[in-house]
Amino acid sequence: MERWTRAERDGAQHGSSGENIFRRKIIKEFRRGVLTGAVLLAGTCLLLAQSASHTKRSEMEAQKKESAVVPSEVLYGAAYYHEYEPYERLDQDIAMMKKAGLNVVRMGESTWSLWEPEDGRFEYAWMDRVVDAMGKAGIKVIMGTPTYSIPTWMYREHPEILVRPLGGAKTFYGMRQNMDTDNVDYRRYAQRLIANLAEHYKDNPYVIGWQIDNETASYGASNDDVLAGFVKHLKEKFGTTDNLNKRWFLNYWGEDVNGWQNLPTRDSAQSTGYKLEWSRWEQMRVTDFLAWQAELVREHRGPHQFVTTDYGGMMKKDVNEYDVSRHLDVVADNIYHHGTQDKMDGWTQTEQGDYSRSLLHTNYLVTETNAQTTDWTSAYQYPPYDGQLRLNVYTHLSNGANMIEYWHWASIHSGQETYWKGVLSHDFEPNRPYEEVSRTGNELKRIGPELVDLKITNQVAILWSVDSLNAISFMPFTSGGPLWSFAPPTADYASLVNQLHHSLYRLNVGTDFVFPQDPDFSRYKLLIVPSLYIADDAMLKKIAAYVKGGGHVLMTFKSGFANEDSAVRWVRAPGPLREAAGFSYQEFSNLEQPLALKGDPFGAGSDNKVSYWAEFLMPEHAKALAWYDHPFFGKWPAITRNQYEAGTLTYEGTYLSDELQRRVVQDALKDAGVAEPDADLPAPVHAKHGVNQAGKRVNYYLNYSSEPQQFTYAAGSGVDLPTGHRVARGETVAVQPWDVVIVEEE
Repeated sequence: MERWTRAERDGAQHGSSGENIFRRKIIKEFRRGVLTGAVLLAGTCLLLAQSASHTKRSEMEAQKKESAVVPSEVLYGAAYYHEYEPYERLDQDIAMMKKAGLNVVRMGESTWSLWEPEDGRFEYAWMDRVVDAMGKAGIKVIMGTPTYSIPTWMYREHPEILVRPLGGAKTFYGMRQNMDTDNVDYRRYAQRLIANLAEHYKDNPYVIGWQIDNETASYGASNDDVLAGFVKHLKEKFGTTDNLNKRWFLNYWGEDVNGWQNLPTRDSAQSTGYKLEWSRWEQMRVTDFLAWQAELVREHRGPHQFVTTDYGGMMKKDVNEYDVSRHLDVVADNIYHHGTQDKMDGWTQTEQGDYSRSLLHTNYLVTETNAQTTDWTSAYQYPPYDGQLRLNVYTHLSNGANMIEYWHWASIHSGQETYWKGVLSHDFEPNRPYEEVSRTGNELKRIGPELVDLKITNQVAILWSVDSLNAISFMPFTSGGPLWSFAPPTADYASLVNQLHHSLYRLNVGTDFVFPQDPDFSRYKLLIVPSLYIADDAMLKKIAAYVKGGGHVLMTFKSGFANEDSAVRWVRAPGPLREAAGFSYQEFSNLEQPLALKGDPFGAGSDNKVSYWAEFLMPEHAKALAWYDHPFFGKWPAITRNQYEAGTLTYEGTYLSDELQRRVVQDALKDAGVAEPDADLPAPVHAKHGVNQAGKRVNYYLNYSSEPQQFTYAAGSGVDLPTGHRVARGETVAVQPWDVVIVEEE
């Protein structure tokens, strides 16, 4: 093996031009497969350490361009696995795709074993012919790095790559995403593979982008190297074990850590500080892994190829999507709606799309969505009604998607996902879904240029806190039974976020998400803050400053309660929010039964109910908007509003019913001066608005029901793009079942 000079190593460590020399040598040796374990570990650590220095550059690149993928047409396609098909049919598949109007496929991410059938031997011919055939047919290719499922030869040689779950139970090969992504041997193999693939396709004009890994998570790994990395992180963050003991209150039960070598494993940890920091470490591991892959692909990709990853659904406990997105050219998400047939209402797609769009404030890609039925068994087979596949596509486009891909093209004949069906069924013949996909694809050829890269501007945002999600799960405010029953909570942070977003969706109010890392929230008129249980003082002061400067906040219970270490504040709640909120409290209670609010102040009727939790709010400057209708709890207001200089803070000290929440959200919108132009639409019809690349306003009206709906069109006159019919302001418009009207204003 070539020797590295001290100058080269020093250059890597100090960010000089030697860094690139050192990186190239590491990659070269990885590709040759001859790195020693010690050098490999040193090299990997240096490469990971450098990821932070590349974050700033990635942010600058993201700021320079609105989106890495701004196509002139909607990208419409499917994941394609020719290697899964039982007989040769590439030509037939491509012919059917072309007829259906598909123009993009995603391939390659699922079969490391074909790319590298044995250690160090790479095979490309099996994929080259597919890429070549797709490209010549005018179908673009997104290539995936196949790192989420390791081949059997790797497991046999390095069984320690498999995940050690919390508790240390023995694990076995056979399940995908069952590896420790920090393992030095796994990284060695993965780096060699990625470098080879990216080099091989960097000049291929048909490959337009790279999807790194697949639905990446921490996989619950607690291997020795994961714990060692965690200890290193703690040393850097807390400095000394004395500081750690103090901030985590580890003298409780005598759990003080005297020396870093004595840090216990996470397996049975009772410290809420330990649990929260471990959840952050899981997120950091995911971010580091994807940043490492993104940088490696960029080292070898062609200049025309973008880098993304397919989040497997947003708002996960062990993934910090905001941090990951700093390393991507464009955000992509796998957005499935598990409410199908009569339950399909477009809300899941909208919430996931709103979150995806908010990460970089740009349009995004849908790398997977429903084709036919889903599930890993045959017990959830609910195929879409006529029109629902097409309506789903327009739902994604109305939320800001630039690409919609089905998972997947053809149904698989064996294995775990036999019944997670593709566009084609197991017989590969044209069918009802294929005909609808064809209608949609050919329609998009005609009107797609008017719909792609829709710019969406909203006045309302929801603050997402992954720390609060995790910390509340450690100390839930509801339960399905006693602690020893292990029953899941009946309501939690995620359910509250969903309820608030769904309230806005029902009101046809466009919504963004914001994050604690955002410098300020001034672009929004109304900021909704669900149970911000974990926040440092600076975060709470930032919210207070937003209100003071004229912003309006709708905040819910448990906000401001614990600090960044998951320790309850030792000042009266709600801590630094007290002046802006206009109240304080010292007590709280679970609610055994739902309570009504006195006098039904928001007109919720039979749904005038609150549940689960009540804080005994003591107004100091705030005005009470609602009181509990109860001989004891009635001493305290349930909902308050405080005028704090130029803005207001509305606070819910309890968990509202869905309808009551909608009414309170509507009241907060009015208080913030947010208009509701689509308030009179029929309940099944949802409206979305944006501006297209031509600078024209586009108005979507989507009917999520089996009945035709009518409404009075209140926007600017224009043309319904699917039909070509002119629509005038004030005209009565009909929307057919599971259909859409899309008016491009004049």
